Amino acid sequence: MRFLRRNSADDAAAQDEAVDIATESDLAKGQTARKGRPTPKRIEAEGRRRGPVPPPPRTQREAMKRNRDLRPKLTREERGKAQNERRERMMAGDDAYLMPKDRGPVKAFVRDVIDSRRNFMGLFMPMAILVLVSYFAQVAVPAMGLVLQEYVMLACLVFLLAMVVEAIMLGRLATRLARTKFPKETIGTASMVWYTFTRASQVRRLRVPRPRVRPGETVSV
Repeated sequence: MRFLRRNSADDAAAQDEAVDIATESDLAKGQTARKGRPTPKRIEAEGRRRGPVPPPPRTQREAMKRNRDLRPKLTREERGKAQNERRERMMAGDDAYLMPKDRGPVKAFVRDVIDSRRNFMGLFMPMAILVLVSYFAQVAVPAMGLVLQEYVMLACLVFLLAMVVEAIMLGRLATRLARTKFPKETIGTASMVWYTFTRASQVRRLRVPRPRVRPGETVSV
């Protein structure tokens, strides 16, 4: 009685024939035939339309060139205007334009603590210029320049020692105040001391971002 059974191949053929009949009847009524497959995703369609994905850049120069080619072409005035706008936002303290080491409310608060105080570390750049001048004086006038350089180097060592002590004290103070104001934040003392030194050792007018408080002004915790 095996010949009376219908196998799976016969069932599949019958189903295909039924689908073909239904498709023909739908077309006769003016309807659109079914695709018989799922609609491709938008990403897949765009990928086929744009072609194969280019290989990743092999060198940093190639990556920079590819990024430069993808950027919109701007005129010199537009580039200058965009650069000035980025610098102004960076100087104003906008986190989106600051370097990673300067971002966040904790660093902004620490900068206010540093900028509200006068310190020896602000003489770091003038002392470096004075050392450079002493070297030139030694070359121009060896006799007097040698004596001048000895005094300058001695003064620099004294100021450098005072700067290190002041940086440690101010860094610990800034860390303590920041932990009081932001108790949920993890604030390291060593990193804060270094950040304090790099900020306070710059000339006030050249600090980035620019100070928000005046010297002697009280910073609320």
